Amino acid sequence: MEKTYTIVKEQYNGDKVYIDYSKLNGFKVKPKNNIKYKGVKVNSLIIVKPSFIQKLLKKKVKRKLDFYLQYIISLMDNDDSESSSDLKLALNDLSRYKSIIEYKYRKYLDQKYINLLLKKMDILENEIKTKLMYKQEEIYEIEEKGKSR
Repeated sequence: MEKTYTIVKEQYNGDKVYIDYSKLNGFKVKPKNNIKYKGVKVNSLIIVKPSFIQKLLKKKVKRKLDFYLQYIISLMDNDDSESSSDLKLALNDLSRYKSIIEYKYRKYLDQKYINLLLKKMDILENEIKTKLMYKQEEIYEIEEKGKSR
């Protein structure tokens, strides 16, 4: 059963409440849905409960790693159409996301989970680097064959 919360205009007395967001320690989330509805418009949300932050970040990281895995598999399967620039972009994007996990999410997730994520990302990086080296060797062999007479 899904819980929803609404603020009814008749029950709201109009007093302004000031919250100092700089003193709140939590994870900031911005909603991405653009559904029109009558009610309060939420621009950002700060999650304070540590267990909820962990659940949210684990779900978010798992979804992103699955995306990277599918993208890398599609790059590996397409031997003819891929170029080394696609592999370099994937490698740069993966290393950027790895640094985000290391420095931004470290204070919210436990060390054991972070180490597991970093090992998974290292495996993905090694696969991309191996494919990139294989692709560069093919280019070098083609150039060597073209130069000899």
